[in-house]
Amino acid sequence: MTIKDIARLCNVGISTVSRAINDDPGINPETKARILKVIEEQNYIPNNSARNLKIVESNTIALFIKGTDNPFFQGILRIFEQELQKVEYSYLIYPVAENQDETQAALELIKSRKLKGIIFLGGLMEVSGETLDGIGVPCVRCTVSNPNIKAVERDFSVSIDDRREAYRAVDYLCRCGHDKIAILAGRRQDHSIGYMRLQGYRQALVDNDIAFDPARVIYMREDIAEFTAENGYAMTKELLESGTNVTALFAISDMMAFGAYKAIKEKGYRIPDDISVIGFDGLYLTKFYHPSLTTMGQPCEKMVKASIEMLLGAINEGSQGEQRIFQAELIERDSVKRL
Repeated sequence: MTIKDIARLCNVGISTVSRAINDDPGINPETKARILKVIEEQNYIPNNSARNLKIVESNTIALFIKGTDNPFFQGILRIFEQELQKVEYSYLIYPVAENQDETQAALELIKSRKLKGIIFLGGLMEVSGETLDGIGVPCVRCTVSNPNIKAVERDFSVSIDDRREAYRAVDYLCRCGHDKIAILAGRRQDHSIGYMRLQGYRQALVDNDIAFDPARVIYMREDIAEFTAENGYAMTKELLESGTNVTALFAISDMMAFGAYKAIKEKGYRIPDDISVIGFDGLYLTKFYHPSLTTMGQPCEKMVKASIEMLLGAINEGSQGEQRIFQAELIERDSVKRL
């Protein structure tokens, strides 16, 4: 017996049966009594799961993650789970494929799930007012932002300044005496994080009176997943086999640096005696590699807490938008040699 069967027996619509079950004050008392009598006679048990789902989902936050296999995002996700348990909101995790439009994915999810808000983790570098209007619930972009682009109204973002922090990483190598510095950069057509970190690399060379050499820029392979050890390995092999003279290597992610380690050692070089390496992100594993990896550590816990604080402010108080930029930490370890 289903609600459709009850509606057919009572010669009313499904919505009328639903109103009788939910004690809607607007329903005709005689109609309500007739429906409840049939329900009793048929031993019909209303399915509360749908009703409860509506209640639960009104307090649900969606986490859209672009790059679920990225250990950096996996670490951030664990922090999100811990922090969201402290507030009176449930959450769901929605993986977004590398070539998928996360705003379109959000619009599709909102059609089937009632959400209080959305946090985009990775991918979405900027949004328009039209996009936010279409989504219709408060959104926060975490770890992705361009400080040089003025935020639109109701746009909330939390990130580091990728250009500035990449600059600090390369400037550190320069101050250690290196002037032949290569970069494992993003994809050639990238205009997001990879592009900004490449800009930081180039500016640091300029400010340290080091000539830019295009041969020392190795772009991510298109046929390999982004920001992975596999891509870093292939890129470093390409660099070393080209014969380009380098004394230091800046990898724009720690995972790419791990791949670089393997390629460097396979070639018979030593880290840092022959080639120094610096990474980016501050993954937990960086201190356990040999030698331990010098890296730019992102303040993940601070960014997660700020994202949740912003989202709850927008949900509960109607905040109109904010952009918070945090500073990374230069974590000096054993993979960089001072010349």
